[in-house]
Amino acid sequence: MAPEQELGELLRRAGWTVGTAETCTGGLIVHRLITVAGSSAYVRGGVVAYHNDLKTGLLGVDPAVITAHGVVSEATALALARAARATLGVDLALATTGIAGPPDPARRSRKPVGLVYVAAAWPGGERCERHQWPSQERLANMTASAGAALALGIAAVRAALAAGG
Repeated sequence: MAPEQELGELLRRAGWTVGTAETCTGGLIVHRLITVAGSSAYVRGGVVAYHNDLKTGLLGVDPAVITAHGVVSEATALALARAARATLGVDLALATTGIAGPPDPARRSRKPVGLVYVAAAWPGGERCERHQWPSQERLANMTASAGAALALGIAAVRAALAAGG
């Protein structure tokens, strides 16, 4: 079963909704979620907050988090997930931030291509994973990151269901 289908079944079982705050995945997570027939029962939507003013303005991420930790960081990924959960009014929020690639000599960041943080926030929990994808290719890193976010969502809902939530 595809991860988006598995997550959908778990969300239905839990009675939860899902939304996303995506940067480096550019909407790919929510795209995969809505390819499942009947996903309107649990998908509320997603925000592609590529520019920092959308992260802080639209989603309400504290600019101090970005200043202190950088856009591509665990702290920012968790802040995005929390903000998406609140802004979209969902039970489970998935978020990504990272450097998809390819290498760009003009890029100011010293962080490597393929570095991505994937986060989830849900009632009573949150989690962030750091990934360093080996590819220098943009779409490969975006696809891997979206898959990691769906897997994290599956783990979060499974844990909540096991705990009686």
